[in-house]
Amino acid sequence: MSSQTIDNQLIKSNILQKYKITRAYSEQLCQPLNTEDYLPQPVDFASPPKWHLSHITWFFEEMILKKFSPGYQAFNESFSFLFNSYYQTVGKRAVRAERGAITRPTVSEVYAYRKYVDEQMIQLLEKPISPALEALVILGINHEQQHQELLITDLKHTFSLNPLHPVYKENFDQTADQNKTDGWIEMKEGIYEIGHHGEDFCFDNELGRHRVFLDHYQIANQLVTCGEYLEFIKAGGYQNFKFWLDEGWSWVMANNIEAPLYWEKTTSGNQWSQYTLAGLKEIDPDTILTHISFYEAQAYATWKNLRLPTEFEWEAAAQKLDWGKRWEWTYSAYLPYPGFKIADGAVGEYNGKFMISQMVLRGSSVATPPGHERPTYRNFFHPKYRWQYTGIRLARSLKKNE
Repeated sequence: MSSQTIDNQLIKSNILQKYKITRAYSEQLCQPLNTEDYLPQPVDFASPPKWHLSHITWFFEEMILKKFSPGYQAFNESFSFLFNSYYQTVGKRAVRAERGAITRPTVSEVYAYRKYVDEQMIQLLEKPISPALEALVILGINHEQQHQELLITDLKHTFSLNPLHPVYKENFDQTADQNKTDGWIEMKEGIYEIGHHGEDFCFDNELGRHRVFLDHYQIANQLVTCGEYLEFIKAGGYQNFKFWLDEGWSWVMANNIEAPLYWEKTTSGNQWSQYTLAGLKEIDPDTILTHISFYEAQAYATWKNLRLPTEFEWEAAAQKLDWGKRWEWTYSAYLPYPGFKIADGAVGEYNGKFMISQMVLRGSSVATPPGHERPTYRNFFHPKYRWQYTGIRLARSLKKNE
């Protein structure tokens, strides 16, 4: 047996195993749900669990099986319309804000759809695979991992609107973690390499490794805690426009923002609690702050006479930082790296067309599936959004003689 044949068998075995594990984890996340939990969509930016389960299955059917499995018969031709997200190349799609109105197909039909596609995918992956197919399957696996995180955070947002504070799982708080490190990490001025390198998977927005010059700076080796942020609230941070960007202040005023998302005052009015997927919990001042918008992160940093790091400062220091508990806002707009090119076809719609009016987040969060994180990962959201597990890491510039 040639070494090339052995390598191909290893690739096939590893991808097939990763595919099965990833697909099973999505369904594992849904095990605590009742049928009614699969359906609601109270806001347009968050999708119901049923849609997530369907869309990530649609990706494998539309992008892979229809192209690489000769004679493949779609499970249901209408699903291509129902469960396409934003891929213009693929065709028309249902309105995003109305995903929760799609009561049919039923939840059981969605699981039947997943089973059908999984059976076809496994048959395909048990055969020799081309490099093009390998790349698409790996992309599909990472795409599903992204939606696993979204499924959890979208579900939390839906549950949070229920005055009964429903419990998803008793041991699924995800807000109880604390910093394990502290202090400041000093980074000397100089030229640093930014962007992904190596043969392992990355998204196209991480490519285009390039050099950047960074001035002398320090970056905190801990994330801002709930107790630290409470001091900002008590000091009138949400009432003082001077800490806020104009757009952020308009957001505060228009939406009557007075605390992080999911925080609420107790009936006595002197204690804050926050909704978690394990129910309503009193705020522990030592736990790491979460569910913060870029506007709030920037305002807090300004109040502290500090700032947010750029994404380049964050990546340059990543090997020295304790990260992975929260997606961390940076003060960098989401822009292409040098030489970035949008790929042909539907895959090219994955990242490039969103490079406007969004800010970069770095790291990962407690909701990120294991193995999906890396220091070059570039997440991105509009500055007002805070339903993800987002947090604050501070930075400060130093003079050259310091």
